Amino acid sequence: MSETILALVAFSPIVVAAILLVGLNWPAKKAMPVAFGLTVVIALTFWDMSANRVLASVFQGLGITVSVLWIVFGAIFLLNTLKHTGAITTIRNGFTNISPDRRVQAIIIAWCFGSFIEGASGFGTPAAIAAPLLVAIGFPALAAVLMGMMIQSTPVSFGAVGTPIIVGVNKGLDTHNITETLIANGSSWEAYLQQITSSVALIHASVGTLIPVLMAMMLTRFFGKNKSWTEGLDILPFALFAGISFTIPYALTGVFLGAEFPSLIGGLVGLAIVVSAAKRGFLVPKSTWDFEAEDKWPAEWLGSLKINLDESKAKPMSMALAWAPYVLLAVILVASRVSADFKGMLVSVSLSFSNILGETGISTAIQPLYLPGGILVFVALLAVVLQSRNVAPLAKAFGESSKTLIGAGFVLVFTIPMVRIFINSGVNSADLASMPVTTANFAAGLVGDAFPALSATVGALGAFIAGSNTVSNMMFSQFQFEVAQTLTISSAVIVALQAVGAAAGNMIAIHNVVAASATVGLLGREGATLRKTVIPTFYYLLMTGVIGLVVIYGFHFTDALMK
Repeated sequence: MSETILALVAFSPIVVAAILLVGLNWPAKKAMPVAFGLTVVIALTFWDMSANRVLASVFQGLGITVSVLWIVFGAIFLLNTLKHTGAITTIRNGFTNISPDRRVQAIIIAWCFGSFIEGASGFGTPAAIAAPLLVAIGFPALAAVLMGMMIQSTPVSFGAVGTPIIVGVNKGLDTHNITETLIANGSSWEAYLQQITSSVALIHASVGTLIPVLMAMMLTRFFGKNKSWTEGLDILPFALFAGISFTIPYALTGVFLGAEFPSLIGGLVGLAIVVSAAKRGFLVPKSTWDFEAEDKWPAEWLGSLKINLDESKAKPMSMALAWAPYVLLAVILVASRVSADFKGMLVSVSLSFSNILGETGISTAIQPLYLPGGILVFVALLAVVLQSRNVAPLAKAFGESSKTLIGAGFVLVFTIPMVRIFINSGVNSADLASMPVTTANFAAGLVGDAFPALSATVGALGAFIAGSNTVSNMMFSQFQFEVAQTLTISSAVIVALQAVGAAAGNMIAIHNVVAASATVGLLGREGATLRKTVIPTFYYLLMTGVIGLVVIYGFHFTDALMK
């Protein structure tokens, strides 16, 4: 059978998933089981994998799924706990009187606060929090959703304390074989993953600094009386200042501390700097921009839900107490990654499965205390002690978080095992390369040396289909790696371009648009949002592609896998 046909067969589960999700508008809970079933059939027939290896890959995927869901649960559990203690209401109220300029409000609430929430929680949470808050202080619902979706870009690669890298890239690559090559070249898996992380942080910082500027321009163009792009540019100095206030600490954290902290620390530092500057009027234009009177807004802008800031009946608390759990989370996470003794204590609790069903190289391990999920749950428990001293918030938060987990879990139970079958398909009776390698060879042959320009777009496609940066990285990291190996260019940079593109793809991920729209009563009008978020997504992918070409062919960047 020709390599072209094999490549098309290998890629067909992804194509089928895209058709079902986008073309036929199936929910992921129906589409992904079909894609998984097709992958199993292809593995057993075309690739002639043994049933034992396919089953071992499924078990490996389920083990990884448990780790992912533990992180998801911890992130949502902390957020829901703080909602019921009243902390989120206090944090929201603190934003309302900083500046009357709607452009400033959007940058502070969506860009700064939203990026911080992305670092702590991820999984579409920032848009779901920022959109209702913006509506509550006077934004049209459609504008609020647009602002919330635009920050589903730069901070996303390090969202939920680094899940898209730690789980997505880490579990999306064939770590067993790559590690052997790295050791032979005098390097290690940890050093290689950090090289990817640093590249992701620097590329995002380069492209993402202009996102606050684009936010202001799109706000004035689509929701201003004069429909003007230039009214957004009037705030250029402040917007650029807000951009670098986040991206500089973000990039430095990614390079020196790893994947868990860039969005968390960048968001926290940026929020403190930008809020202080706005209160003092630093770089803020003298002319204040606002929407027209609400009675002049088109019906398309309006949501059906009335947003109430007072979601909790808890007693008012100080701003310092409301923020304490997030600050504590950042401190504990940093300590768990930089303190050898503390890290050793956490990783000592581990459930490992090596050579599952006797299949060499198929292993998985779950470290509940070291994974961010364990730390997030611990901080949620401390938050209740500090803020409420009542177990009622915990019970409510647990119930709400568990419901969310069930929905996400069902999809991931099929998606992650599907990815592991892809990756482990290189061991077969037909003596074929793995499915990602086969598709990579085909893709490299089609576009050749121009592939770095399109690498991020592949990642965005995965996020658009799956609604997740993490899942996109799982699906395509090995594919991107193999293309880089075929073209003998830096695999670390190519995988980084994948991760950056997958983050940008979140701006057009239907799942995220639906989730954000639901919070302000805009369900059914997702198309209006998507037609606008295509603009910043195109900017992000174009700039990332240019950077990829320059870094690889201009600076001839190499990595530990290139002899």
